[in-house]
Amino acid sequence: MRWKPSAEACASEPQRADRLWRGNQPAGSPVVSEEQFDLLPTLDLRQEMPPPRVSKSFLSLLLRVLSVLLSLVGDVLVIVYREVCSIRFLLTALSLLSLFLAALWWGLLYLVPPLENEPKEMLTLSEYHERVRSQGQQLQQLQAQLDKLHKEVSSVRAANSERVAKLVFQRLNEDFVRKPDYALSSVGASIDLDKTSHDYEDANTAYFWNRFSFWNYARPPTVILEPDVFPGNCWAFEGDQGQVVIRLPGRVQLSDITLQHPPPSVAHTGGANSAPRDFAVYGLQVDDETEVFLGKFTFDVEKSEIQTFHLQNDPPTAFPKVKIQILSNWGHPRFTCLYRVRAHGMRTSEGAGDSATGEPH
Repeated sequence: MRWKPSAEACASEPQRADRLWRGNQPAGSPVVSEEQFDLLPTLDLRQEMPPPRVSKSFLSLLLRVLSVLLSLVGDVLVIVYREVCSIRFLLTALSLLSLFLAALWWGLLYLVPPLENEPKEMLTLSEYHERVRSQGQQLQQLQAQLDKLHKEVSSVRAANSERVAKLVFQRLNEDFVRKPDYALSSVGASIDLDKTSHDYEDANTAYFWNRFSFWNYARPPTVILEPDVFPGNCWAFEGDQGQVVIRLPGRVQLSDITLQHPPPSVAHTGGANSAPRDFAVYGLQVDDETEVFLGKFTFDVEKSEIQTFHLQNDPPTAFPKVKIQILSNWGHPRFTCLYRVRAHGMRTSEGAGDSATGEPH
């Protein structure tokens, strides 16, 4: 049988080991008590290490990087703020918002099926047939009235079509003025750009909208020599004072000047404040420097869209050029629009003097 130690022997083993350990200590060494021996594992024997120091070069590099980043962020914020506050951004935002609302409205009108209300009452078969018969009779009566009206209109049209056609062609040929126009590009008139004011340029819209050619609404001064007069088809110059010099197809004894401007009723802006008001007419001699005053006039937008003014060309003198000098407009602060300009008179024969009597051309 194997020997097993008793409980008393096991309890006395630590005390014996303690005595043996104390007996092995050299003489004069301090005696460590059992309580102090038990406290040894709880002591933090790790030596306290000083915190690592960051080098000054690394801190300066970090500060430089942060300052560059802050300056870049500041520049970006300033650019964004200017773009948001500019009128170009507002116009673009309004345009996109209008397109979005138009598309949404179109979708609501055409894509969403209409809601059909359920009938509040149920009709019997006989009542349904009676309603269909009455509505059919009403449709037949309306058709008969339409046929009668169509016959009456056809008779009136046949009786008056020839007379109306003659009147229309007569008005078109006479051009409502009944005088030959020598300031017409199709007969050889042109613009002297060196003596004509510069075109109006809107810096706010030109930055964005004029990037697209089909949104550039600027017209050259040659448009005043064309018969196409409709809202917007005009030559605009900056401010309320400017001039245009028209090179006539020959030497013309000027008698009248006609200005044309669309009436306020058809203007998209609701008025005609960009129309010319006070203007003067000068005839330019052959030397291209001598100017002869032919009169000062006022274009009244409330009277008519076409107004003819008689010139003070007495004794009659033939000029190769005519100058229209605009002195004021009807209140527009930025620009003045000039539509069609016509020059009337008699064209002199080639080689004739200034006061020679010419024949109507």
